[in-house]
Amino acid sequence: MLTLDDPLWPTLQGGYRIDYDAAPALRELEAGEDSWQELWEELHHQGDVGVASYAAVPQLVRIAAAATERSEDVYALCALIELERHRKHNPLLPDWLRESYRSAWVQLAQLATRELEGQLQPDMLNAVLAVLAMAKGDLKLGALLMQMDSSDADEWLEDHLGWSELYRLPEERQVL
Repeated sequence: MLTLDDPLWPTLQGGYRIDYDAAPALRELEAGEDSWQELWEELHHQGDVGVASYAAVPQLVRIAAAATERSEDVYALCALIELERHRKHNPLLPDWLRESYRSAWVQLAQLATRELEGQLQPDMLNAVLAVLAMAKGDLKLGALLMQMDSSDADEWLEDHLGWSELYRLPEERQVL
């Protein structure tokens, strides 16, 4: 894993296909500052990711693992980077990064599993479930969970399962 002091950071390309040094924003995040907007904008752009995006994942997971509370952003951004890593036009994961990236995903799945023990907001639940699907090798399910918001789910459930006619709303369910 690259340390945040590694001189390689400024030479890695982000989502805009230009060099992007993610280390300062990652340091800010580690210090408790909110640098999520910058990381979202620079590590991903309209389906494009770069080696800086891949290199950021182990750092994001390391920072998240040390935090007492995790933002949905860590799960959603890592899942998005993993999804877009598979686009044919994006760079392959470099050999020198493969092991730390793989290890980060193992740890991210462990963190996501622990998140399921508590109450989660819908966006956090989608991001956590997307991470778990991808970590288990189901990229398509992870992509679906990442891309589908509640209105998309409502429409799909209605169209394919006749939801409103056949199912009770969760509030109406009786507890066994």
